[in-house]
Amino acid sequence: MKFVVVAVGHRMPGWVDAGFAEYAGRMPREARIELVALKPAPRGGPVKRVLETEAQRIRAALPAGCARVALDERGTLVSTMDLSRRIARWRGEGRDVAFVVGGADGLDGTVKQAADFVWSLSPLTLPHGLARVVLAEQLYRAHSILHNHPYHRD
Repeated sequence: MKFVVVAVGHRMPGWVDAGFAEYAGRMPREARIELVALKPAPRGGPVKRVLETEAQRIRAALPAGCARVALDERGTLVSTMDLSRRIARWRGEGRDVAFVVGGADGLDGTVKQAADFVWSLSPLTLPHGLARVVLAEQLYRAHSILHNHPYHRD
């Protein structure tokens, strides 16, 4: 199983890259996390046009046949245990999972509609770089739960 994080934004601060790499590096070979950083659409035009342009880039970056999870502050809140159960289900189906993190204006509605699941990491609005780090950590924690690793404590 592979996790692909498709994220709009390609120049992140060093702490974001280091945090993401820390948790991605902890993942075992059979559950690696890959980051696909996409260049944001140029600002200045209508937000609708920016979101449509970014949606095209996102769709082009998604692996065929993967489960698609759109991250959105208005999505469903789940616990880490619930996330681990979802991962177990996707793994049982033999599916890789792509997590989509939008740009400064969020995600186009078509990306959210095409998603298998729309997930909120928090009801707070998170900076996109921080969302990447939190996502990588939660994937590591959920994977740890599935393998009875002591990283997670209930």
